Amino acid sequence: MASTGVHTDLVKRRRAVLPDWLSLYYDEPIDLERGEGRHVWDAEGNRYLDFFGGILTTMTAHALPEVTAAVSEQAARILHSSTLYLNRPMVELAERVAELSCIDEPRVFFTASGTEANDTALLLATGYRASNQVLALRNSYHGRSFSALGITGNRAWSPTSLSPVQTSYVHGSRRPGTPMADLPDEEFTDACVADLEDVLGQLNGNVACLIAEPVQGVGGFTTPPDGLFARFKEVLDRHGILWISDEVQTGWGRTGEHFWGWQAHAANGGPDIVTFAKGIGNGLSIGGVVARAEIMNSVAANSISTFGGSPVTAAGALANLDHLVAHDLQGNARQVGAVLREQLDAALGRLPALGDVRGKGLMIGVELVHPGTGAPAPELATWALEETRRQGLLVGKGGMHGNVLRIAPPLSLTEEEAREGARILLDVLEKAGRA
Repeated sequence: MASTGVHTDLVKRRRAVLPDWLSLYYDEPIDLERGEGRHVWDAEGNRYLDFFGGILTTMTAHALPEVTAAVSEQAARILHSSTLYLNRPMVELAERVAELSCIDEPRVFFTASGTEANDTALLLATGYRASNQVLALRNSYHGRSFSALGITGNRAWSPTSLSPVQTSYVHGSRRPGTPMADLPDEEFTDACVADLEDVLGQLNGNVACLIAEPVQGVGGFTTPPDGLFARFKEVLDRHGILWISDEVQTGWGRTGEHFWGWQAHAANGGPDIVTFAKGIGNGLSIGGVVARAEIMNSVAANSISTFGGSPVTAAGALANLDHLVAHDLQGNARQVGAVLREQLDAALGRLPALGDVRGKGLMIGVELVHPGTGAPAPELATWALEETRRQGLLVGKGGMHGNVLRIAPPLSLTEEEAREGARILLDVLEKAGRA
């Protein structure tokens, strides 16, 4: 990738005014100036195939004409009014989300982010159950607000032990480094259910909820066996505990096989509350909560949202969602994701630095390890992140040890683009074994 030094000055200006803890990718950070389809261009004119979508947020495509038109048309009328006034785009989007939610008697509340959505879900669950005790999964991530950090089970993203809730962590997705690492799916599920029962036996009084990502995002796309949360739900129902499914990263068909990630676990009914964000706005700042009416309506105080579901974000999100459904991008995620997985899975055992490939649809984690020992190799993941960028491919990074490359392109990815990205990634991973 060519460099003209345009980014250097912007990096200096950024460091002078923004927090030191605000992470930046790459030794030489890039300013993404424009996008089209599955590609983006930086301010120095370099073109990249985008396999990360702004952290799983560009769901359909960059500069999708339908979204651009909807935002432009709404912005020309009115940008903002708040929830104190009727808002047609908000009502129309809520109707569409409710229709797609698979929640009984659904009510929808819009927020400005996934963090705020999870914060709202915790408010609903703890108030409804009159309890501040919350269950969450180890290695989880649910946002950066005070309450969301209080239920985050990944130490790299949890800067404080202070919390407004009492959180107990249970096993559910992450296997490497645990006593259950080598268990087959059925035995792993049994062990997780036993762990859940054991944790509940140590808590006093009623528990408000279990919050869980169907596929752990920041945690490195760790994926529980299908049906695990259905088994959890049997236990939760006996205790009256609510199930919150955090679909901020898994929702809207990204896993390919289902529209919602929780549907892989739906044998005994779905969650009581679903949170969403990211992909629905395709980059617009919108999130939300869907819950059964009796739970959503249980808030016993006045409440509003200044920015949640604003006219312009709701209009853009509705156009984006309609495009996704009309073009069956869930089906495309399943089909093209399989092509991508086939390329990567074929390299397992051949590339010594490639420890694991996992995930569903267009949500794929590539775990890097030290050749020979199999120990997590975060430095190789950092090196691979840099090298893929140099070769024109943008990927993400995460996992408990920071050694997992995260692949999550827009759901309109073509087979040709999938093969191109896989070729670059495999070339880098081959070099990683010698890096």
